[in-house]
Amino acid sequence: MPSTRLVTLLGAVLRQQRQRRELSQRQLAGLAEVSQAAVARIERGERAPSVPVLERLFTAMDVQVVVGVEPLDVHLDARIDELAARPIGERIDELGLNETLDRLTDFPQVLTGSTAALLQGAPVPVDAVEIALRWQDSKRFTGWLEANYGQRWNARWGEFGGVWLEPEEPGEHRWSTRYGEIRATMCDELPETIEVRHDGRDYRVVPLVELELTEPRAADLLRRYRTRRRAVQS
Repeated sequence: MPSTRLVTLLGAVLRQQRQRRELSQRQLAGLAEVSQAAVARIERGERAPSVPVLERLFTAMDVQVVVGVEPLDVHLDARIDELAARPIGERIDELGLNETLDRLTDFPQVLTGSTAALLQGAPVPVDAVEIALRWQDSKRFTGWLEANYGQRWNARWGEFGGVWLEPEEPGEHRWSTRYGEIRATMCDELPETIEVRHDGRDYRVVPLVELELTEPRAADLLRRYRTRRRAVQS
């Protein structure tokens, strides 16, 4: 089943509630009598949980899901407000960014998309590490993916797996790995970057002004964030 906004939202809420109770995925899976793999896929938005499974997971944490309706995109405004109130370091840890970068050493790459926007202080949602890398390094990237249990996004099936890993093959440049999801922008040469520093670590990122010209998804989020900020200030 293709991932939808609701599936992604349910996964994020499940992860938030689990972390608030300091439970590991394995511990929650044991309490709810489901597999750890199922918990991981639900939290990543890769699997639409059945209602009984959803109820068991939340009941295991002594909470319940309350269903309601609201105008479209209200959830995104609320998410932006929530992210604006959180430290950048906390969001970096939640994304697992440093762990991923510590292992992406086989080829040069820079951070782009919403990940780059996050590191420059924009409170935009980030659900994957986004990198730019050169076509000439695609074989090394494929080797890295093979070594780290990579699976490529299969748009036809709406899930990861069942298609060729190689970036040269047709399909979205989006992979799940043992360290989380990675999205790649393939280019002939790496874009110009700036350095930002957080908690003693330097990151090479594509500047916000360039993101708005080249990354439609990040540009839409940045415009929404600025519109939201102006609305709050007025």
